[in-house]
Amino acid sequence: MRYLISILTAIFLLAACQTSQKESTDPSQLKRYKLKGTVMAVDPANKSASIAHQEIPGYMSEMTMDFPIKDAFVFEELKVNSEIKAELVVDNVNGKYWLEGIVITSARLPGQPPLPAKPDVAVTGKRVADFKLTNQDKKIISAEDFRGKVWALTFIYSECPLPNFCIAMSRNFSDLANRIASDDQLKENIRLLTVSFDPKRDTPEKLKRYGLGYLGKNSGAGDFKIWQLAVGSNEETKRLADFFGLRYEIDAQDKTQFSHSLRTAVISPDGIVRRVFTGSDWTPEELLSELKKDQAR
Repeated sequence: MRYLISILTAIFLLAACQTSQKESTDPSQLKRYKLKGTVMAVDPANKSASIAHQEIPGYMSEMTMDFPIKDAFVFEELKVNSEIKAELVVDNVNGKYWLEGIVITSARLPGQPPLPAKPDVAVTGKRVADFKLTNQDKKIISAEDFRGKVWALTFIYSECPLPNFCIAMSRNFSDLANRIASDDQLKENIRLLTVSFDPKRDTPEKLKRYGLGYLGKNSGAGDFKIWQLAVGSNEETKRLADFFGLRYEIDAQDKTQFSHSLRTAVISPDGIVRRVFTGSDWTPEELLSELKKDQAR
């Protein structure tokens, strides 16, 4: 299985470098796999669902992850705890994937309680939870270090192989950091923070190499003044993740991989959470627009 994950990682990393190409319309470029699983969460607004799926032979071990779903009508029937069959479509050329042909094989039982309300809904308007983390330069940082700046926070682990997950988060943050670095006003007022939930492997030294790999050698943000990457203890990271409603757990079949959701928060200069983006369906421009709103207040 480690061998299969290595192949998957290589394919997705290659695809992530080709995002400037147009979406493939050639069926020969698409790979299709049969998927069976249980619905853990449904997000119609972002056209996605979290699915705890069985092993996909020859491709992926069983895990829980978010999948884009293009057919809007599916969400009229898709419920938490429903068992489904679907076709996983992978576009290796453009680094994209989604579910098609979803069939509900067992609906949620009557009377079953739904999952609790998403914490990211309740957290908006609250003061951000404090934390103590170690950044890429081995400096201890906390929420207080960002006071007076409008900032964004997201979560990753450096060995994530999926282009629409941690790779997308880091690409968006690094692109935005370079853009901010070229603007005298923005670089004084805006900061970005990426938190790893893999403290066992994501050491400060590793996160620094990881960040520089995204920023580029000629980056104006290469000193990490604008974008920091940090890691903490398991307990500290879990507490911060719970505050924002981030779910993550080690894959039972492959201990090097995590099943996880995505959360990216915008936080005001006085430490109030203004907005939480779920999933990866947002752009650096959209995040910058939200950051500028608070900068203008």
